[in-house]
Amino acid sequence: MARALGLDFGTTNSVLALADPGGATHSLPFTSPAGTTDTMRTALAYMKQGRSTQDLAVEAGQAAIRLFIDHPGDCRFLQSIKTFAASAAFQATTVFAKRQQFEDLMETFLRRLEAYAGDGWPSDISRLVVGRPVRFAGSNPNEDLALERYQAALTRFGFSEIHYVYEPVAAAYWFAQSLTRDATVLVADFGGGTTDYSLIRFERHAGELSAVPIGHSGVGIAGDHFDYRLIDNLVAPEIGKGSQFRSFGKLLDLPASYFASFGRWNQLSIFKTTREFQDLKSLIRHAVEPDRLQLFVDLIEYDEGYPLYQAISATKMALSQAEEAEFHFAPLGAAGRKTVRRADFEAWIADDLARIEAALDEVLDTTNTPADGVDKVFLTGGTSFVPAVRNIFERRFDAGRIESGGELLSIAHGLALIGESGDVARWAA
Repeated sequence: MARALGLDFGTTNSVLALADPGGATHSLPFTSPAGTTDTMRTALAYMKQGRSTQDLAVEAGQAAIRLFIDHPGDCRFLQSIKTFAASAAFQATTVFAKRQQFEDLMETFLRRLEAYAGDGWPSDISRLVVGRPVRFAGSNPNEDLALERYQAALTRFGFSEIHYVYEPVAAAYWFAQSLTRDATVLVADFGGGTTDYSLIRFERHAGELSAVPIGHSGVGIAGDHFDYRLIDNLVAPEIGKGSQFRSFGKLLDLPASYFASFGRWNQLSIFKTTREFQDLKSLIRHAVEPDRLQLFVDLIEYDEGYPLYQAISATKMALSQAEEAEFHFAPLGAAGRKTVRRADFEAWIADDLARIEAALDEVLDTTNTPADGVDKVFLTGGTSFVPAVRNIFERRFDAGRIESGGELLSIAHGLALIGESGDVARWAA
């Protein structure tokens, strides 16, 4: 019988896993109106069922996406919830007149997973092991606030023990199960909102795996930032970025903050309900290029954010396989079909790549570890497939030392294994 539940609450996807005392692990399967899967897109959709704002249909994951696509005007869709955790500026959002704090959103998401798991939900387990990034996402992340919010949400489920483990440490622990010899392992975990590194020495004594954490580092940049660069260069100019409006006889630039909101998925679902959006709509009659600004407003009001997300993701994935890819987003008309070169994309993300590499330098420099002192490099997370990201590691480490895998499962399964190890506190962040 498993004693612990591992929770990887991710920016893009979430996974729950169990491990038995023999070391075998499995993900909890979830059966929702969208089918059965062992991973869940970290998204929520709310829709009124009656006149009362208390009577809401709520779905998560792919079921939330389906609800949103089927009822775009009547549905409130939220994704990338995790990126709000460490933001003091985010106090709450309003969903059909009800104020929802971060901990409410996190609880609602996990309650839906509990319902989707049905009898598979381990109600007799009292130990929860939760992944957390080394550095939370955001321009000025408040780590203590993020953990307070996590704790507030998770204690509502009645677990008597809640432990927090760095996500790359959990991925390293999962990876280490396959090691046949002692090794110093560098794990690079590329999530949707953060890139995290852990350097750990693994050894086996009498068949038992032991480990000594050497160092950690991280930066609040990952796949979502790459998406934003594509938005900023392919879409923002078509919806008014760089244009102007008239005010008291002067020409003023449209505030850049509008376009930053449109380019970040987590902000987009909130932006529609803000005063800032109302201000944006009022600028149309004063805009030098009102058609472009109207297109911006239409994309928000007609909830085109998710289709745009799909188009951008498809373009980014295609650029990992080829030197050129086509971006196609029909709501922009002729301006929504463009050929994108990988070289241009890499130029757009150059600053992000530099910060990702600087965080790698940090963990190696602060631990006085030369590149040849790392026996294995384990890359996990979808962004690890981006050629420019892989190149950072291929320039430093022999190709034979670089491995990848478990892009969606490694963290949750590692958390479950740590929970079964009998020495959880040793691994806790």
